[in-house]
Amino acid sequence: MIRFILMSLSVLLASPVAAQTASNCAPREMIVERLASKYGETRQSMGLGANNAVIEVFASDETGTWTITVTSVHGMTCLVASGQAFEAIAEALPAAGNDA
Repeated sequence: MIRFILMSLSVLLASPVAAQTASNCAPREMIVERLASKYGETRQSMGLGANNAVIEVFASDETGTWTITVTSVHGMTCLVASGQAFEAIAEALPAAGNDA
Protein backbone atom coordinates (compact mmCIF):
# COMPACT_ATOMS: atom_id res chain seq x y z
CA MET A 1 0.00 0.00 0.00
CA ILE A 2 2.77 2.44 0.92
CA ARG A 3 4.56 1.57 -2.32
CA PHE A 4 1.37 2.41 -4.28
CA ILE A 5 1.03 5.72 -2.44
CA LEU A 6 4.67 6.60 -3.08
CA MET A 7 4.38 5.73 -6.77
CA SER A 8 1.20 7.78 -7.09
CA LEU A 9 2.76 10.78 -5.41
CA SER A 10 5.84 10.60 -7.60
CA VAL A 11 3.62 10.76 -10.67
CA LEU A 12 1.53 13.62 -9.28
CA LEU A 13 4.59 15.55 -8.18
CA ALA A 14 6.73 14.99 -11.23
CA SER A 15 7.80 18.63 -11.00
CA PRO A 16 9.28 19.42 -7.57
CA VAL A 17 9.63 23.05 -8.69
CA ALA A 18 5.84 23.36 -8.89
CA ALA A 19 5.46 21.81 -5.45
CA GLN A 20 8.01 24.23 -3.96
CA THR A 21 5.94 27.25 -4.85
CA ALA A 22 3.17 26.18 -2.47
CA SER A 23 2.98 27.80 0.96
CA ASN A 24 3.36 24.42 2.69
CA CYS A 25 7.08 24.14 1.85
CA ALA A 26 10.19 24.92 3.91
CA PRO A 27 13.74 23.67 4.33
CA ARG A 28 13.70 19.99 5.31
CA GLU A 29 15.26 20.55 8.74
CA MET A 30 12.41 22.89 9.70
CA ILE A 31 9.70 20.49 8.53
CA VAL A 32 11.20 17.46 10.30
CA GLU A 33 11.64 19.41 13.54
CA ARG A 34 8.06 20.71 13.40
CA LEU A 35 6.60 17.24 12.74
CA ALA A 36 8.57 15.87 15.70
CA SER A 37 7.92 18.66 18.19
CA LYS A 38 4.30 19.47 17.39
CA TYR A 39 2.95 16.08 16.34
CA GLY A 40 5.45 13.54 17.72
CA GLU A 41 5.96 12.13 14.23
CA THR A 42 9.08 10.29 13.12
CA ARG A 43 10.06 8.94 9.71
CA GLN A 44 8.46 5.57 9.05
CA SER A 45 9.40 4.99 5.41
CA MET A 46 10.97 6.68 2.42
CA GLY A 47 11.42 6.25 -1.30
CA LEU A 48 12.78 7.94 -4.39
CA GLY A 49 10.25 9.64 -6.66
CA ALA A 50 10.33 11.46 -9.96
CA ASN A 51 13.24 13.85 -10.59
CA ASN A 52 15.09 12.28 -7.63
CA ALA A 53 12.64 13.75 -5.12
CA VAL A 54 12.67 11.97 -1.75
CA ILE A 55 9.22 10.92 -0.56
CA GLU A 56 8.88 10.27 3.18
CA VAL A 57 6.10 9.11 5.46
CA PHE A 58 6.20 10.42 9.03
CA ALA A 59 3.86 9.12 11.73
CA SER A 60 3.28 9.04 15.46
CA ASP A 61 2.82 5.68 17.20
CA GLU A 62 1.10 7.46 20.08
CA THR A 63 -1.46 9.64 18.28
CA GLY A 64 -1.74 7.87 14.91
CA THR A 65 -1.21 11.09 12.94
CA TRP A 66 0.76 10.83 9.69
CA THR A 67 2.29 13.16 7.11
CA ILE A 68 3.71 12.56 3.63
CA THR A 69 6.45 14.91 2.45
CA VAL A 70 8.38 15.40 -0.79
CA THR A 71 11.90 16.83 -0.70
CA SER A 72 13.53 18.17 -3.86
CA VAL A 73 17.21 17.75 -4.68
CA HIS A 74 17.63 21.34 -3.44
CA GLY A 75 16.50 20.44 0.10
CA MET A 76 13.09 22.12 -0.01
CA THR A 77 10.43 19.92 1.61
CA CYS A 78 6.71 20.17 0.90
CA LEU A 79 3.83 18.68 2.86
CA VAL A 80 1.59 16.81 0.43
CA ALA A 81 -0.80 14.82 2.62
CA SER A 82 -1.64 14.19 6.27
CA GLY A 83 -4.20 12.31 8.28
CA GLN A 84 -4.98 10.09 11.24
CA ALA A 85 -5.18 6.40 12.20
CA PHE A 86 -1.73 5.41 10.90
CA GLU A 87 -0.88 1.72 11.21
CA ALA A 88 2.41 0.10 10.28
CA ILE A 89 1.72 -3.12 8.42
CA ALA A 90 4.33 -5.68 7.44
CA GLU A 91 2.59 -7.93 4.96
CA ALA A 92 4.34 -10.77 3.19
CA LEU A 93 4.50 -10.61 -0.60
CA PRO A 94 2.11 -12.96 -2.41
CA ALA A 95 3.61 -16.13 -3.85
CA ALA A 96 4.93 -15.87 -7.41
CA GLY A 97 2.12 -16.31 -9.91
CA ASN A 98 -0.53 -15.37 -7.36
CA ASP A 99 -2.46 -12.25 -8.39
CA ALA A 100 -3.47 -11.44 -4.81
